[in-house]
Amino acid sequence: MHQEFINKLYVRQQACPSCPSPEMVANWFNDLLGTLFPDFSRQQFSTQKEFELHLEKLRLQLNQILSRNPIKSDMEPDHVTDRFFDELPAIHAMLEEDITAIFEGDPAAKSRTEVVRTYPGFMAIAAHRIAHSLYQLKVELIPRIISEYAHSRTGIDIHPGATIGHFFCIDHGTGVVIGETTHIGDHVKIYQGVTLGALSVEKRDVQTKRHPTIGDHVVIYAGATILGGNTDIGHSSVIGGNVWLTHSVPSGSKVYYQAQMSHSNGKKDTIIFKGQSA
Repeated sequence: MHQEFINKLYVRQQACPSCPSPEMVANWFNDLLGTLFPDFSRQQFSTQKEFELHLEKLRLQLNQILSRNPIKSDMEPDHVTDRFFDELPAIHAMLEEDITAIFEGDPAAKSRTEVVRTYPGFMAIAAHRIAHSLYQLKVELIPRIISEYAHSRTGIDIHPGATIGHFFCIDHGTGVVIGETTHIGDHVKIYQGVTLGALSVEKRDVQTKRHPTIGDHVVIYAGATILGGNTDIGHSSVIGGNVWLTHSVPSGSKVYYQAQMSHSNGKKDTIIFKGQSA
């Protein structure tokens, strides 16, 4: 290798002497998830005191990670750590609701334990709830590391900036993409291959809402693509498989492709809208 290239790499190494590694962040996330749900725990606790010391260790680890990482606010790492752990009971409560949504939404689920231990949708949602909390506290990079770790494990890509309501269910999940400014309401269920994305925008539009809004009690079937910050899916709507949407639909809509046979042109797909505003 040329010496100039080696020098360039060395300068970059010196510029980040204590950056938290993705492995360190992933290990902290896994330990936290195991603390919230013993199904993921890599250790057992013989006394409550031992468990409390473990929680304190997680606090110290997060503070250490934050001390090595930029925060887009005036808060010190200690303050951010305290705020995050204060929010942990609410995060856990939402995850319990998500377990209920997945268990009740999938006839194949035999128990809540099965959902927690084996469903990629639950792990992706858990990572998002934790990453989103840190994202809201203006922590840079760490939320993305958590979301990308979950992405690598589950095939589900949820940006930590996305806002997701209560009782969220991802069934199967492989290939799901949820963009940064997506808003998802309560009791929403989505299947594999769904994209909630942005239309092509300029970099200068980064602060605008670029991703869709999904109302309460919406079901989105496999392969559907919904794009654009001005695209609202009304509550209680059903979006069928492989639908492509770039405009809003009213509440109570059913949107799906219907195959039609034509003697001259063969088979073609047409979008059919059903349902009226509630």
